[in-house]
Amino acid sequence: MLLAFGALATGIVILVFSADKFVEGAAVVAKRLGLPPLLIGMLVIGFGSSAPEMVISALASYQGNPNLALGNAFGSNITNIALILGITALISPISVESSVLQRELPFLAVITAIAAGLLYIDSNLSRSDGIILIGLFSIIMGWSIIAGMKGSQDHLADIVEQEFSEPMSMKKALVFLVGGLIFLVLSSRLLVWGGVEIAQALGISDLIIGLTIVAVGTSLPELASCIAAVRKNEHDLALGNVIGSNLFNTSIVVGISGMIAPTVVEPGLLTRDLPVLGILTAALFIMAYSFKGPGTGRINRFEAGLLLLAYVAYNTSLAITAISS
Repeated sequence: MLLAFGALATGIVILVFSADKFVEGAAVVAKRLGLPPLLIGMLVIGFGSSAPEMVISALASYQGNPNLALGNAFGSNITNIALILGITALISPISVESSVLQRELPFLAVITAIAAGLLYIDSNLSRSDGIILIGLFSIIMGWSIIAGMKGSQDHLADIVEQEFSEPMSMKKALVFLVGGLIFLVLSSRLLVWGGVEIAQALGISDLIIGLTIVAVGTSLPELASCIAAVRKNEHDLALGNVIGSNLFNTSIVVGISGMIAPTVVEPGLLTRDLPVLGILTAALFIMAYSFKGPGTGRINRFEAGLLLLAYVAYNTSLAITAISS
């Protein structure tokens, strides 16, 4: 048990460090190869920050723990919105100026609804569900590439250009990219092993461990990058990180899990976790979408407080479930 907690803690520490280096290296390599700044912001930084969730969910599914994978994916989405955006907006209210993020918010709402619908139909995550979700991601990826190639004047592009105005050498970036990926896989194996061992020792379901400890651990890179972004007044980068991560988690991470290990979904995911995620995604859309025109979307400190309260209430319900099980 003590060894499992040690593996879990070590895995989280290494994962946070390796994920940061992986994304940084990938962003610089992309810039060196001539990709537009907007495309780097949308794809490399936004989707790349979900590399921990993807690796952990793939490993968990491959090792026969698909509900840990699902808990990680959906739990990370809940953590991203309620905890990470809550803390970030509490530090500095988030203003939304990027038109691209305005277009991605409806995508996130729709894909979340589709993923939930596929699971509610038969309480199963099947390979066909995985194919559908990965196909949807491919469509979004295609749209993102077209938008990134055409819309170079977006505010998000300006932020990314400033962030990497003095990029590291290509050699160093490749070391960060490859080394970050290697340590990402190693740390993920530690985290999955520790999480499964703890769940079995305490008699808690893999889903609960995935929704809590593992989800928070894999979301720490987003928390660090979001706080750093708002401290530099780069609000769109912070929000783009969360939107991109949640899009990736809901489509690719859940899709890969379904492709590797189709599974019967635990009832708690359908009755408790997906409704919470749906409410939080709808709340994010209402708060961040510019209904009155460009630049009017904003997450203020009061709304940030509500998000944090929702996160505390949700995790309290998980703790009660774990104790009573």
